[in-house]
Amino acid sequence: MRSNLLRICFLFLLCAPLSWAASSDTHEFKLSNGLKLIVREDHRAPTVAHMVWYRAGSMDEVNGRTGVAHVLEHMMFKGTNKVKSGEFSRLVAAVGGRENAFTSRDYTAYFQQVEKSKLDKVIELEADRMSNLNFDDAEFLKEIQVVMEERRLRTEDNPSSLLNESLMATAFMTSPYRHPVVGWMNDLQNMKAADARDWYRSWYAPNNATVVISGDVDPKQILKVVEKYYGAIPMHELPVRKPQIEPPQKGIKQVQVKAPADNAQLAMAWKVPRLEPGKLDDPEPYALELLTAVLDGYDNARLNRVLVKQEKVVNDVGVGYDMISRGPELFLINASMAKGKTVAQAQASIRKSLEELKQKGILESELKRIKVRILSDQIYKRDSIFGQAMEIGGTEMAGFSWKDIDYMLEKMQTITPEQVQAVAKKYLVDEGLTIAILDPQARKSEASGEVK
Repeated sequence: MRSNLLRICFLFLLCAPLSWAASSDTHEFKLSNGLKLIVREDHRAPTVAHMVWYRAGSMDEVNGRTGVAHVLEHMMFKGTNKVKSGEFSRLVAAVGGRENAFTSRDYTAYFQQVEKSKLDKVIELEADRMSNLNFDDAEFLKEIQVVMEERRLRTEDNPSSLLNESLMATAFMTSPYRHPVVGWMNDLQNMKAADARDWYRSWYAPNNATVVISGDVDPKQILKVVEKYYGAIPMHELPVRKPQIEPPQKGIKQVQVKAPADNAQLAMAWKVPRLEPGKLDDPEPYALELLTAVLDGYDNARLNRVLVKQEKVVNDVGVGYDMISRGPELFLINASMAKGKTVAQAQASIRKSLEELKQKGILESELKRIKVRILSDQIYKRDSIFGQAMEIGGTEMAGFSWKDIDYMLEKMQTITPEQVQAVAKKYLVDEGLTIAILDPQARKSEASGEVK
């Protein structure tokens, strides 16, 4: 659950010349149709990652059409005027590449990773479906069944996913973050092919896209190829994004979920600030990032040490927070109960640990130790061409520039133990807390006396 930004940030401590903006190996271009191109040179291996990021995710959906961003991601593989349904993946595989796509609250992204001589081919394929997607109603009807089955398997048959879905729907009142990325089942059941086509026509435009290419490439040559294929696509006006500001929370919210499961689960979520573009000096989001590591940044971090090893009240515990996103953020603690232990016991232990941190703070040596551990765990990220493209694209989609990453890393280093203690005191309070509890129910086979 820990944030990707926190995981990479301490690479900067020992490897400052490798940071994005400090390097002369990252290049940014803007095409006349509004498409942004970012090229990251890395010549250590003859491979390339090619990614297209659309700044349109589930947070841009409206009531009654939840899940359409994810459904459109599926439909993007269903053919164009030039490429038949299913052929996209086959053509990428034919040149020895791998490809996939993913939808989040903030964006939808598509990628291919290929040997560098095959890059032109995947750029041509991806640019083609940016403007020429062409699927019929029959293809949609088949694929919407796939998406509904995905929801059943990953959410409705998964108690942890059900708990998280209810937590988000309870924590947020107006923010579209309250909706699941996969969509509500009723919306999927009532979705039409026209809904997916409308989403495509609304948001899939070069002026709403960022192409990120990392690997063994020549930026000037890549620019020519990108202009050839993507540059020919006309820009169009995007829908107006209306602000959906989450109102202040006035006290504890709580939800209970009953579902077949082996153990009870507890999720606690506090409303906290995120880092906002243009406010990179705000210390609180950085301190919240570090707080996740204090609580759950390594094997002997505070919550794991106390709840799992010493008190043995939970089987596992995790902490999550993403300081960069388009919408409001939560500071999350999740735990699964140990056999014979109750949610009340786990919640009491979590509250006790948080109160101790609020009152006594943390030592400078503890903060330094956390940095070293995170560095040792995450240093491999420097060797991932795909990881570099992911970091750039994710940062851009949140409204920042890849050039801001350097400053974020530098700012993280300046955070003191006192600032970490301060955000815990200020934000981990009941006024902004939402609690979700999973009440485990016997599975059908157990209830009937059958052996599973």
